[in-house]
Amino acid sequence: MEEVKKAACDFIDKYASELHHLSKIIWEKPELAYREHHAHDVIAAYLDKHYFTVEKHYKLDTAFRAEFSTPNSKDGPRVAVLCEYDALPGIGHACGHNLIAEVGVAAGIAIKQAMTTSGQALCGQLSVIGTPAEEGRCGKHDLITAGAFTSVDVAMMAHPSQYTLARPKYTSMIPVTIKFSGQAAHSASHPWEGLNALDAAVMCYNSISCLRQQMKPTWRVHGVIRNGGAEPNIIPEETEMEFFLRTPSEAELEILKKKVIDCINGAALCTGCQASYTFAEKHYQALLSNNTMAELFEVNGRQLGIEFDQREEIRTKFGGSTDMGNVSHVVPSIHPKFYIGTTVSNHSKGFTTAAGADIAQSYSLAVAKSLAMTAIDIMSKPGLMAKIQEDFHKDLQSVS
Repeated sequence: MEEVKKAACDFIDKYASELHHLSKIIWEKPELAYREHHAHDVIAAYLDKHYFTVEKHYKLDTAFRAEFSTPNSKDGPRVAVLCEYDALPGIGHACGHNLIAEVGVAAGIAIKQAMTTSGQALCGQLSVIGTPAEEGRCGKHDLITAGAFTSVDVAMMAHPSQYTLARPKYTSMIPVTIKFSGQAAHSASHPWEGLNALDAAVMCYNSISCLRQQMKPTWRVHGVIRNGGAEPNIIPEETEMEFFLRTPSEAELEILKKKVIDCINGAALCTGCQASYTFAEKHYQALLSNNTMAELFEVNGRQLGIEFDQREEIRTKFGGSTDMGNVSHVVPSIHPKFYIGTTVSNHSKGFTTAAGADIAQSYSLAVAKSLAMTAIDIMSKPGLMAKIQEDFHKDLQSVS
């Protein structure tokens, strides 16, 4: 398989300039969740050019599925490589989803090339799936609900970062919208007739801030006041807040939810306002990195010169959340992070710049090669799927 892997990597190098261009035109035109029409179209067109069978608007308006199968595909695994391509409000591709799209496409065309030229050595089905709305809208949950992963055995993607990790820690996360209703009154002449909904919001915010002193180091609660009132001379009658709650597990998330609810109700009680809160119908699940797949990715990556961060404080650090976590509870998955030449954190203007910089290319394509090589391993070694499934079921049991 080493010759097949080398040919796959060479194929990525052959199209490096085109792949860079694809990333760049997505970066230059950032689109928000479920509005990624430009990115959807250009990625689908590129995969069509490489002779995939492409289904546009797959299950969701800005999702797609590009497929290639060997003649004996029923004898092999069904591998999915995922792309993301939505941006963030105001700061563009500050999470580098343009690079995720590039990596997914690069890995996809390389795996297809290997499947095409290896004779009978590789068999199976390859899907490159475009997954919109990762940022705040949990788009992969919607794809799972629509049945997009029923014909998938393993899934993989990679995310740009300031570190390179094969098994990053991603938390469970659920948004909650909080509203307080009070009574408007003139702030100067008759304030005693009012019930200040802004006071309730501030009290709730401060109570959650105090709660952090007793939170586990791996828990996070962070939020904003979206509506704080209309005018200074009107006691605010309605206010609205939004918070994200994050923990390493579903069980801990339920505990944290109860604590935050107590903060909400306490703020309402002490201000005389009415409180309502709504937790999102869908939430981000913690990532389950499949151990066998991650080990394959690491071995292949090291052969390419990828250096994985060995610092304990980085390898064990819990950070943000991803809807790839939801996929990892449905099929065995990996979602490695990769360094792109900057130590600036995601969701910042500095990371937006880094995601569009030329220096990110060598790192991105090396990771795409490692994903492709990992898929080649899975397709060429029948015994691996049994081990991958064994790991998967152990992971599910550990979080049940």
